[in-house]
Amino acid sequence: MSSIVLDVRNGVATILLNRPQVLNAFNREMALQMQEALENCDQEEQVRVVVITGEGKSFSAGQDLSEVVDPDGPGMKRILKEHYNPIIKQIRGLQKPVIAAVNGVAAGAGANIALSCDIVLATSSAIFLQAFSKIGLIPDSGGTYFLPRLIGWQKASAIMMLGEKIAASEAERMGMIYKVFSDENFKNEVEKIINTLAEMPTRALAYTKQALNVSFINDLDTQLDAEDSFQQRAAQSADYKEGVESFLAKRKPVFIGK
Repeated sequence: MSSIVLDVRNGVATILLNRPQVLNAFNREMALQMQEALENCDQEEQVRVVVITGEGKSFSAGQDLSEVVDPDGPGMKRILKEHYNPIIKQIRGLQKPVIAAVNGVAAGAGANIALSCDIVLATSSAIFLQAFSKIGLIPDSGGTYFLPRLIGWQKASAIMMLGEKIAASEAERMGMIYKVFSDENFKNEVEKIINTLAEMPTRALAYTKQALNVSFINDLDTQLDAEDSFQQRAAQSADYKEGVESFLAKRKPVFIGK
């Protein structure tokens, strides 16, 4: 059984984390399959939005610790350099929106993979956990980069050092994630959002994502220049032309993602 299941239909690519017997914890095989799935999503023109979710009752418990302590395993250095760091870079570099549909526990690297996505949606029963300090490690997989930018230095520092469980409702309240839905309505509500994104101007969404990426390091003048550059590219797209024409004609636009 594959550790990652990729399903593409109607412009939506769903990446299913598929090791439910270990709460979708990552090992080397799963991490490399995840990278391959993300690469396929990036290359496939028909894909206009990507959704990452977990099989069973968990999103991902993070790293499979049995692999870490295995003397014949890849070791911590390779796990970070060859497993998680490439995944985070792929998610941020993907020229399409990436949605994390957190259906249960998101812990350690699993939590930080979710937080690296463009939009995070969660079930009301989901829990986010920076579990690293509990075993004498520091947050990785971009956690120390994304979390303080999402919720501020103090909150991020406390959550990481104390290793507290954060309920989905609290994560939404503090701005860690976008929205929480009841377990019963989660699937339908997620589908509404991803279907909306799949019908939107994909190039514009990609340029928005790129502009947000560089905003982390730019000063205001440099960011204004970046906005100008991305806007000029967006204005050359077929979807921009369709958007203007449909607005003037007072009809619903039909975007093709080009």
